[in-house]
Amino acid sequence: MTQSATILPSDFIRDIIDDDLRTNKHKACVATRFPPEPNGYIHIGHAKSVCLNFGIAGQYQGTCNLRLDDTDPLGESMEYVESIIRDVRWLGFDWGERLFYASDYFEKLYSFAVELIKTGNAYVCSLNADDVREQRGTFTEPGRESPYRNRSVAENLDMFSRMRAGEFADGAHTLRAKIDMASPNIVLRDPVIYRIKREPHYRTETKWVIYPMYDFAHCLSDALEGITYSICTLEFENNRPLYDWIVERLITGSRPQQIEFARLNLSYTVLSKRRLIELVKKNYVQGWDDPRMPTVTGMRRRGYTPEAIRNFCAQIGVAKNDNLIDVSLLEHCVREDLNNRAPRVMSVLRPLRLVIDNYPENQVEEFEFANHPQNPDMGTRQVSFSKVLYIEQDDFQENPPKKYHRLGPGREVRLRNAYVIKFAGTVKDEKTGEVIELHCTYDPQTRNAPPADGHKVQGVIHWVSAEHCVPAVVRLYDRLFSIDNPGSEEDFTKYLNPHSLETLTTCYAELSLKNAKPGSQYQFERLGYFCTDLDTTAKQLVFNRIVALRDSWGKVNKESTT
Repeated sequence: MTQSATILPSDFIRDIIDDDLRTNKHKACVATRFPPEPNGYIHIGHAKSVCLNFGIAGQYQGTCNLRLDDTDPLGESMEYVESIIRDVRWLGFDWGERLFYASDYFEKLYSFAVELIKTGNAYVCSLNADDVREQRGTFTEPGRESPYRNRSVAENLDMFSRMRAGEFADGAHTLRAKIDMASPNIVLRDPVIYRIKREPHYRTETKWVIYPMYDFAHCLSDALEGITYSICTLEFENNRPLYDWIVERLITGSRPQQIEFARLNLSYTVLSKRRLIELVKKNYVQGWDDPRMPTVTGMRRRGYTPEAIRNFCAQIGVAKNDNLIDVSLLEHCVREDLNNRAPRVMSVLRPLRLVIDNYPENQVEEFEFANHPQNPDMGTRQVSFSKVLYIEQDDFQENPPKKYHRLGPGREVRLRNAYVIKFAGTVKDEKTGEVIELHCTYDPQTRNAPPADGHKVQGVIHWVSAEHCVPAVVRLYDRLFSIDNPGSEEDFTKYLNPHSLETLTTCYAELSLKNAKPGSQYQFERLGYFCTDLDTTAKQLVFNRIVALRDSWGKVNKESTT
């Protein structure tokens, strides 16, 4: 099991485990599990659970299982299973031989249901779904007992067997736990634990026409695997009494303990799987791996690192109360990690042609650049310099403000690791008046040296040689939503950020990136961190912006509302 280098602080879950170890509650055993349903790709919220469960198992020399809770065949698929396995492994965790499926236990779960019937703790109910809901009652009124609640054990066993045999239509009958229709906890008002569903299962195909409900299968799967701590999010807190009721009636010896923690809520995105599915199916995004998505596969494609995600999960910690975490913290963790590992290169995203008038025709110089200013072990590279360059359009202004330290009339700047140049003139488009070419002069004595008179040149800009660069497409990704909590809105798609993706098709990158492989991460100097996209081919470089060099979102939003 791979562990994050981050030291995890103590929290209330670890305090419970420490107390149990002192009393030898589980014979010094710590066993956890990560149990996603394979009906979608996992997201950053799941990553928090992955890090917590595998982290606890590693910290206490225990085990953590990966289990696919595949009890509802509708929407489940091997595509999702494979994506979950791939993403958890990419996050840096290994479950060894402990990969399980709830569907592995269908026969055993059926036997457990039969046992509940035999002990008078379950009955076959013939009410339809609407009637079951109507008779369940409200938070202030108790429920009403089903007219089928007192069927005999023999009749229940016969009908449940016939349900399995496929004699009844979908929805004709359900198996319900017989608990308490007057319970103040609505979850305990005779919940359905089996239903008829003629839907082929991606693993068991058409073998079963009845399927256990999640609440029934989940706790018993935990027990069958010897799980000691069933760690889940707060929305399952009201279900804990049902979890305990089931295992107490069917499991002898050590039983798993359910512990709830606050789920991750991240600003400027949604983490509801139902809503993520809607984004994908209605083509608001370009699939589960769209770099704007909060899915692990989307973040990987964007260029996030597993180390950054694990560090983020460690920093937000484990709490009992829900809160909204600012996505800028995640971006900070990504930026911090990439600052140490990403080689520096030069690329121009919005090119402006620059001609150095007094530079010799056909001369080419090779300058040595460090790949990382603080890490000499990352080596150096050669960058070609010539008479015609590309610089960023916003590194020139005809009427620059006072604190603008880049090119303009009468101004000079230093080209990164090269010469000082001085503005000489412009060439403009005759129809639009737009500047399409700059002309400058250079001082050949200023290579890595100040001008002869010793004055300080304030601005430094990056560049690429027009004859020694490669064209590239660059995708600039931003927040998927324009408000900080879109999950609180019923019509959440109304708040999709129309500027969450900008594609630049006429960019230029230095020649060292010609053979950049998909997934490679770089810092484009002065521009941010970028990753070579999966769409990159031998004929076309494609880069994704991972994150800017600094958080400017808050400032931009503030300015836009004033």
